Amino acid sequence: MSERLQPGDTAPAFTLPDADGKDVSLADYRGRKVIVYFYPAALTPGCTKQACDFTDNLDVLASAGYDVVGVSPDKPEKLARFREKESLKVTLVGDPAKEVLTAYGAFGEKKLYGKTVTGVIRSTVVVDEEGKVERALYNVKATGHVAKIIKDLGI
Repeated sequence: MSERLQPGDTAPAFTLPDADGKDVSLADYRGRKVIVYFYPAALTPGCTKQACDFTDNLDVLASAGYDVVGVSPDKPEKLARFREKESLKVTLVGDPAKEVLTAYGAFGEKKLYGKTVTGVIRSTVVVDEEGKVERALYNVKATGHVAKIIKDLGI
């Protein structure tokens, strides 16, 4: 089981390919707040709902100074299909090696239909302008999660 991040921790640095194969780094967001969310798989119902919710609220989040990056174990080609099919505006990056997912505590044992399995733990980490963890939420629900974040952040 990977360690879960706590407020005040330094967010683990990462550089991952986006849906176009271009590298996206956490360092690119220095000076802005960024919501990094982790989801199991592109083109699945729950992950689609969550990505669409973030896209629908992107203007609200951006006007409050937040960027959004979604991380999954998918390859860039699948992320590109996901983005096109759902008209997503959030930045999607792939972590097939699951190193970033693990570093953020978003990969490990979880309960799925009563069984313990190893996989992606749906999680959201809010990183401040200095690269520190502001909030770390684990085992979040796909539906209603974005509305809860907006409320919790006082946006």
